[in-house]
Order: sequence, then structure tokens, then C-alpha cells
Amino acid sequence: MTTTTPEARDPELPGRLLVAERDALVPLLRARPDADFALPTAGCPAWSVRDVLAHCSSALMRVVESRFEKGVFSPEANDRDIAERAEWTNRQVVDELERGMTEAGPVIAKAGGILDMVALGEWVHAGDVREVWGEPGAYAGAGLPDALTLLARITREKGRAPLHADLEDVDEPLLLGEVSGERTPARFIGDAATLVRLYAGRPVPQRVSYELAGAEAGDLNIFG
Repeated sequence: MTTTTPEARDPELPGRLLVAERDALVPLLRARPDADFALPTAGCPAWSVRDVLAHCSSALMRVVESRFEKGVFSPEANDRDIAERAEWTNRQVVDELERGMTEAGPVIAKAGGILDMVALGEWVHAGDVREVWGEPGAYAGAGLPDALTLLARITREKGRAPLHADLEDVDEPLLLGEVSGERTPARFIGDAATLVRLYAGRPVPQRVSYELAGAEAGDLNIFG
């Protein structure tokens, strides 16, 4: 049975998610040739793998250094951050990303929840990279349980339409969105990675089968 009792925020969860992803992603990045960093990503079609990583590293360092000027994290600001790293080597970008994933957790923990979505976005972007490189674990992997917990809380706090997810690879159903009971939940049946793709606005491969009733896929996107 799906619980409708909201769980209290775990302030350490975003940092835990970042560190787990750091330990899995950074060795992969350091092992790939430079040519792989120029490949376009499906999740962010205008960005290459390198652009995605530069965005991730700059966003995390903004958190670490508390640099939140007006318009921060807007598309324009993101593009400026990427452009500022245009002359960096791929290794320098990965070095900054590793530092950010290591140091941002405690800052996010103390922020009371306002920065939690940054950690989820970083985890999703790691999935974007795995996807284009054909690596296993895109939008899944060891961090998935924490990512789902974070996704459920963020959608609840944003008051998004309720959705009951029966996940093929997770033991317990998941309720996302607001839990007032005033709206009938939409229904999702499929694997957890596909659910993440929908909420992150990422394309779902044609080979993947899932069911979504009571909502349109585009309605779920929390990053759009």
C-alpha cells in the first residue's frame, strides 16, 4: 500500500546522492577519450557532454561558494557559466565537478531544502552522460532510491498533480505530487528509470514500454 504520510526531509540525502554519483561517475569520465566529451546529449540537445559537465560543475561551485546573483540557474546564466569554461581542458572540468560533488552536500543540507533540487538535477545530468555513451545505469544505479525519495518530496512540495507509480523494479509503490487527497492520482506502471525520464523531461526510448493514465508525459516535467 502506498503511504500518503509525507516523510520528514533528510538533510543529508542530497549530499549522499551527490557523493554516490561522484564515486560512480568521475572514474568513468576520467577513462573516456576527449572525443567522447564532444558528443551531443539527448537530454539537453543544445549541449555536448562537456557542456553538461561544465554546467554541473559550475552549478555546484555556485552552491559551495554561495554565489547566487539575480537570474542564477536561468538558461542565460547556464550558458555563461559554460562559456566561461570554454578554454578549460576536459580534465579541469572533471576536477571541478569532483570538487563540487564532494563539497556541495553540507551546504545543501544547511539550506533547508531550497537547494535540494540542485542535487537531483546533477544526478539526472549524470544519466544524460551515461545515456549518450551507452553506459548502463542511466537514470538508475546505486543512487536511485535516494533520487526517488527526493523526487517524491520535491513534487509534493511543488504541489504537482498526484501520481501513483507502480514500479517494476522497486518493491513499494510510490506516490508523487501533493497528497491532500482532493485530486485523483494519475497512474504510472513501468520501471523507475522511465519514471525519472518523464519527470526530468528526458526522451523515453521506443523500446521501453510503460503505461501512464490520467496525465500527459509532458505534464510531469519538473525541470521544463
